[in-house]
Amino acid sequence: MKKESSGLEEDLHRGLEERHIQLIALGGAIGVGLFLGSGAAIKTAGPALMLAYFIAGIVMFYIMRALGEVAVAYPVSGSFSAYANQFLGPLSGYITGWTYWFMWIVTCMAEITAVGVYVHFWLPELPQWIPALLALVCMTSVNLIAVEVYGEFEFWFAIIKVFTILAMIAAGLGMILFGIGNGGIALGISNLWSHGGFFPNGIEGVALSLVMVMFAYLGIELVGVTAGEAKDPEKTLPAAIDKVFWRILIFYVGALFVIMSLYPWDQIGTIGSPFVLTFEKLGIRSAAGIINFVVLTAALSSCNGGIFSTGRMLYNLSLQKKAPAMFGKLGARKVPKNGILVSAVFLLIGVVLNYLMPAKVFTYVTSVATFGAIWVWAVILLVQMNFRKSLSSEQKAKLKYPMPHYPFGNWLSLAFLLLVVVIMFFDADTRVALYVAPIWFGGIIASYYMLGFNKENII
Repeated sequence: MKKESSGLEEDLHRGLEERHIQLIALGGAIGVGLFLGSGAAIKTAGPALMLAYFIAGIVMFYIMRALGEVAVAYPVSGSFSAYANQFLGPLSGYITGWTYWFMWIVTCMAEITAVGVYVHFWLPELPQWIPALLALVCMTSVNLIAVEVYGEFEFWFAIIKVFTILAMIAAGLGMILFGIGNGGIALGISNLWSHGGFFPNGIEGVALSLVMVMFAYLGIELVGVTAGEAKDPEKTLPAAIDKVFWRILIFYVGALFVIMSLYPWDQIGTIGSPFVLTFEKLGIRSAAGIINFVVLTAALSSCNGGIFSTGRMLYNLSLQKKAPAMFGKLGARKVPKNGILVSAVFLLIGVVLNYLMPAKVFTYVTSVATFGAIWVWAVILLVQMNFRKSLSSEQKAKLKYPMPHYPFGNWLSLAFLLLVVVIMFFDADTRVALYVAPIWFGGIIASYYMLGFNKENII
């Protein structure tokens, strides 16, 4: 056994404080979609979308607690890739690491391109590729300086999103309860049932919305990647995971409650951002500019987190001997500079391709990213089960952050993820993921054997 090749021992600098981890976990799961209206999901499920977010939130809680149990025992930035390598086998670690890397590369391609669109709001004459390129250079530089700088940027990006959501919820409740901005006439919450009922599209509508809801949570697992650079992982990881579940439910369900109380659910997709409309009702004329700024920071946050996680994933894959050795070298501040720079180069190519390739082709590629998230979440649940089985009774009793309701929570969550995959068949936009995913996984498995990664026994 070559312990140094397992991926469970790293040499990164532990510079992330508890406040960084807390906001990285929270900010990672609050994306652009909420601010722009969640229109497609609301159209699919109506007011019952809140129930879908609550159910999916419970599943994500189990997934995060499963990740937390293993991450507290093995706090490494390779996270689920290193754990899969150790507890499911080298091939699983290889597939998971490269799939997660690719998932973030594709996601960041879209986010960087979106930056150009958001800047266009203020500077319509500026070519969109210029702000996209500047965003890539800035976020890459942030990640190359030191992990503390990355953490600080993520902290403030998340604060902006959180403050905006809380302000919208507070303003909305003022209108609902006291008629603020509506001439003192309380609006009430009758919109939640007066347009076809709370379940206007039945249980089927709630089920179909689960795919979009689950992808809204994409990024929450990023807290596992921060484990390798957390100052006190035994304290900070449990605190972040426990609090983020309740906070996300409050933000998502709370925001949707206010939005669908103020506006008929069947009009939300056509009236513009509910955030903009709500702030404009209060007399804030620059509401559109404010929300555009918030969405811009959300896109930059996603890009920042993506560069962070891809660099760490390549670093850990190198330690596992599943990626070139150059990715295992650290910079002066113990930052995986080669992994960050190579990921940035791929993102640069992606920005160019996004303008050159037909939109449908890019949709096919991003569909792999959506399926990749389900793969990673399923691996986290399976890893925790094998980790728990590997422990003696005495070791199980001494676990510092045990997953609740094991193994019931694991099987329930795995069944839910399988249900989401089945539901993906019923929508043309998500069905493509089920066609493209086998090609990706077939290619990555073939590369594992063709490049000889199967020949080194590191477990």
